[in-house]
Amino acid sequence: MDGQFTDLMRDIGQKARAAAAELACASSERKSAALISAAEAIWQRRDAILDANTLDLDAGVQKGLTPAMLDRLRLDEHRLRGIVDALRQIAEQKDPVGRILAEWDRPNGLHIQRVATPLGVIGVIYESRPNVTADAGALCLKSGNAVILRGGSESFETSEVIHSCMVEGLRAAGLPETAIQFIPTRDREMVTAMLQATDYIDVIVPRGGKGLVGLVQREARVPVFAHLEGICHVYADRDADLEKARRVVLNSKTRRTGVCGSAECLLIDWQFYTKHGAVLIEDLLKAGVEVRTEGELLKIPGTVKAQPDDFGREFLDMIIAAKLVDGVDEAIAHIRKYGSNHTESILTENDATAARFFERLDSAILMRNASTQFADGGEFGMGGEIGIATGKLHARGPVGADQLTSFKYLVTGDGTIRP
Repeated sequence: MDGQFTDLMRDIGQKARAAAAELACASSERKSAALISAAEAIWQRRDAILDANTLDLDAGVQKGLTPAMLDRLRLDEHRLRGIVDALRQIAEQKDPVGRILAEWDRPNGLHIQRVATPLGVIGVIYESRPNVTADAGALCLKSGNAVILRGGSESFETSEVIHSCMVEGLRAAGLPETAIQFIPTRDREMVTAMLQATDYIDVIVPRGGKGLVGLVQREARVPVFAHLEGICHVYADRDADLEKARRVVLNSKTRRTGVCGSAECLLIDWQFYTKHGAVLIEDLLKAGVEVRTEGELLKIPGTVKAQPDDFGREFLDMIIAAKLVDGVDEAIAHIRKYGSNHTESILTENDATAARFFERLDSAILMRNASTQFADGGEFGMGGEIGIATGKLHARGPVGADQLTSFKYLVTGDGTIRP
């Protein structure tokens, strides 16, 4: 690795470590004040942010970014208002640091508490979504962690302006400005530098496509919170309500196709199909979705023959795979084989069937009669998320402020000695 990037990482890492030590004992009031000030700065500077976003979008078009990537990158006043509202919501949340997670007394006279503490320094590596700059900065600050942000080249101009607003918030609240740092170069060498920065970074969170996340998971020497792909399934059970199913399927696929909670595969129970016909497929086709399928469903005009790798594929586009299955157990078997442990939704009015689906699948998020597009920390009441984690250690599902804490034990005695 080039020495200049090693030196830059060392400088940023040392500043982050120092800031983390101060943030760990910062008051809830100061952290909240910083977030409110940052929200106000973003709204006041919205014209500058949107101008920077136009530069990024123009460059993205020149690069040939896909429509889904451009949608992730695009900001407008409505989306900026969403960023501002998320910052305010995070500011109003209860401080996760110092929570007493458990407390008990021992016969030997010891009183023991398990108390939530910050992780330390979080590294966030992301691609085209500039809102991550605000979400990640806010959630790390709320949980008492310093953060090092490495935004993608696609969103560089926009992220720089949003980052400067976050720093304004820190400054206004008297907190260290180095608590939220933004890597000031597009060079990919800095990704490598972060992945190897075990002296400075406690955990890495990648936000982006399979290529980025796979690279991070393969090469990181720092622990990682991540999901590789969002291969999300919707299963229409024989006992599904037709109108609910129509709404949920359409929303799961078409609301935003470029997000990780977008449905990529529709499973339809044979009895549902016998009773209601091709209505779910026809709804998707009318909405402009390409439906890739096999067998009986290929008789529906407008469908396309699925290739072997279409099941288990993250399209992130107006494309969905579809398949008929014989009951909930066959749906579960399909999801186990092709899913990515992200999000699955069952459409059914049968409580026992829903319970079986919930019990026998181990995805990070399981839903009933609800769109997979709700797989989002903001929709879970977290104000935002730093990412979705599909692993089983420490954090799982949307990673909010609470999930960015660890814990320590506080043990109190009264001259107590061990015999």
